[in-house]
Amino acid sequence: MNRSEPATTASRPDYGEYWERGLTWSHFMENEVEKNVELWTGVYNTHQTPEWAIERVEAIDANWKLLVIAEDWCGDASNTVPVVVRFVEAASNVELRILKRDENPELMDRYLTDGARSIPVVIVLDGDARAVGHWAPRPAELQEWVVREKRSGARPSKEIYRDSRRWYARDKGESTLRELIEILERVHA
Repeated sequence: MNRSEPATTASRPDYGEYWERGLTWSHFMENEVEKNVELWTGVYNTHQTPEWAIERVEAIDANWKLLVIAEDWCGDASNTVPVVVRFVEAASNVELRILKRDENPELMDRYLTDGARSIPVVIVLDGDARAVGHWAPRPAELQEWVVREKRSGARPSKEIYRDSRRWYARDKGESTLRELIEILERVHA
């Protein structure tokens, strides 16, 4: 879901400091991922960023930093973060760092989804490390379906997650990339 930065009267976090503390993808995978390893590596190894995504982001005359809040146990993170990483690797004007949600509660609490610490969160930083937008926690179409299914109470969470995973596999990261690029285009306009 695309969102603007949260409006708050509280002091703004130092996103540059968070960026510096953020983990690279390789460090995250080698030292932090213990759960769902096969899913994290499988999505990363099989995803190919479409040319349209690279062309659209590189057509924006700006450099971006994507600060991702995630944890290894999160199914949505393991299905979307590797897609975003591949995208960043392919594009010349985007960088990425990862922060662990549970080690950064003060930052996570600025990006709640319906009051919950839902992840992943991709915080879009401009060239001066100012937060200008964010995306969370899953593509809009899937988010609407998951919320509807959970509210109905008709199916166990395990089945909802299984069907979410199927949705991710069919979508191949296209919705995540489209929504993220739309944020970049909108904040640059």
